[in-house]
Amino acid sequence: MAKILILGATSAIAEQLARLYAQADNEMLLVARNSKALDEVCRDLEVRGTGKVSSRSHDFNAIEKAQEFIKQCYEILGSIDIVLFAFGTLPDQTRSNQDTTLMHKEILLNYNAIVVLLNELGMKFEKQQSGTIAVLGSVAGDRGRQSNYIYGSAKGGLSIFMQGLRNRLARHDVQVLTIKPGFVDTPMTKSFKKGPLWVGPDKIAQDIKRAIDKRKDVLYTPWYWWWIMLVIRSIPERIFKKLKL
Repeated sequence: MAKILILGATSAIAEQLARLYAQADNEMLLVARNSKALDEVCRDLEVRGTGKVSSRSHDFNAIEKAQEFIKQCYEILGSIDIVLFAFGTLPDQTRSNQDTTLMHKEILLNYNAIVVLLNELGMKFEKQQSGTIAVLGSVAGDRGRQSNYIYGSAKGGLSIFMQGLRNRLARHDVQVLTIKPGFVDTPMTKSFKKGPLWVGPDKIAQDIKRAIDKRKDVLYTPWYWWWIMLVIRSIPERIFKKLKL
């Protein structure tokens, strides 16, 4: 049995992953900002699985409460074997360009709020000499594009932070998994035109669980995004900067 903490548990990918873990005799603590939506997720899991499910609401932007929040999570679960970070937003680039306050808010949630909690958990996992820390990033963090570089820069910075955390915790037998999904059909992307590269959140969840089981460091999901991003990263800057992406 594993003790699992899911932050941003009402996101489509997190909910699908929770369903997979609920099939075994695991104990989960689900955390999200929207308590009503969180209650619905918990009820669904209790029907589907045999494990114990607890929940609590939390404002992830309350960075000053990070230490106390992690302490409370440990008090509820007793210990933590796996933690998944799945909260965040997909900002409107044009609006953010024109509204500094909005831009700051998006960066605060998509980067600052995550790394502060990662640091707190990193210290805990270092002491316990085990565990898995998995964070939902994005292929958007591999290269800045004019259409979403505020979001992409947050995910890119997060990827670098995860590299350093992985390097720090490897000697303590802690898995640090950076998850880089491509196009995922979720409520957050409902306004986007869908194409053949798009997949559902259930596929991403299955890949995440498999990557955790295999103790991988970085996951591009679906698999073909590794090749797509290899090509995109290889385009010379003098050419890339002229592309409308």
